[in-house]
Amino acid sequence: MRVTTAYTFNASVDELQRRQQGLAEAQLQLTSGKRVQRASDDPTAAARAERALASVARSDADQRALEASRNAMTLTESALGDAGELLQQAREAMVAAGNPTYSDAERAGLAEKLKNLRAQLLAVANRSDGAGGFLFAGQGAGQAPFVDAPGGVVYRGTGGGVDTASAEPLPLTVDGRNAWMNAWSGNGSFVTDNVNSTTAYVDAGQVSDPSALTGEPYRIVFGAGGTTYDVLRGDPLAPYLSAQPFTPGKAIEIDGMAFTIGGAPAAGDTFELHPSRPELGVFDVLDRAIAELATPLRTPAQVTQTVARTLRDLDASMGALQGLRAAVGEVLNRTDMVEGRVAAQKLHGQTERSNAEDLDMVQAISDFQNRQTGYDAALKAYSIVQRMSLFQYLNG
Repeated sequence: MRVTTAYTFNASVDELQRRQQGLAEAQLQLTSGKRVQRASDDPTAAARAERALASVARSDADQRALEASRNAMTLTESALGDAGELLQQAREAMVAAGNPTYSDAERAGLAEKLKNLRAQLLAVANRSDGAGGFLFAGQGAGQAPFVDAPGGVVYRGTGGGVDTASAEPLPLTVDGRNAWMNAWSGNGSFVTDNVNSTTAYVDAGQVSDPSALTGEPYRIVFGAGGTTYDVLRGDPLAPYLSAQPFTPGKAIEIDGMAFTIGGAPAAGDTFELHPSRPELGVFDVLDRAIAELATPLRTPAQVTQTVARTLRDLDASMGALQGLRAAVGEVLNRTDMVEGRVAAQKLHGQTERSNAEDLDMVQAISDFQNRQTGYDAALKAYSIVQRMSLFQYLNG
């Protein structure tokens, strides 16, 4: 085989360039700390790194959504705490209103206090989330969700709630209608109501035998002298019990329901019982109490009935808000657990990306030194080839 000087020279130059390129690539890897600089370096590893990068981006988005939910639920929990304190003050005012020594003017003063508490409570219900929305707007509202209309407070928001668009959805808002206007009426099982008596009153009652409850409405009508009563049941109402003896201070039991009628019932006095429903609004409770306390010349039995009914309904409303506050607290606890899972997912993505494209520094330094040695050898070989020409020989 014939090997020319030109061939030898070109081969040396090609080898020198190849080794120089390899050395430059090794140097770039050491500088960047990345084994894969472009997809062509290792298509499989590049694809793994791209999937891992997408996973990290999703984790970052989930973290932002989690923080938004945490902030909203923290504000909601605080608002519900404020509402509970205001309702407790309203309850204390109603207990004071039951004092038999109070005059109409003093009860009117308590009504003014309830008006002030109602205004504060409405402000809490319309509290902003700090981002242009409202905590209790449900699925959204362009204005405050609760409006104080002539007939009472009405809800203008959209029922339901809004969740984060993340792998584990978390709430951003609370359904204001359920929170403030859908507490269970009565004692949670049935509602007692004084229809027309001014000399007697009825308490909230309690369930004495859950298995005996029928879920039907009842009407108790007192006879002459208020010593006996008849019971009607059903829809439409039909005679059920007749001429039942009435003992003042003793509980009346009908189909698993026990309740006490106090005072002095008169002939024709009527009381009703009907099943509880999730329809009790806290503002309606306060409005009714304010109107009744501000009304003068009411009998002691009427005042007692107002106090008993309002305390019953305030307790039901407070229970509903406290239940919601507990649920919001559970959401906050859940966000802590979700945050741990999001952090673990992000770490996994970062680890997977590092495994796919990061450089093994020990191996890389060794490879760089080997390539540098090879490049030095190529340079030396090139310098020798340069001197292997006829002219160099003749000059020598």
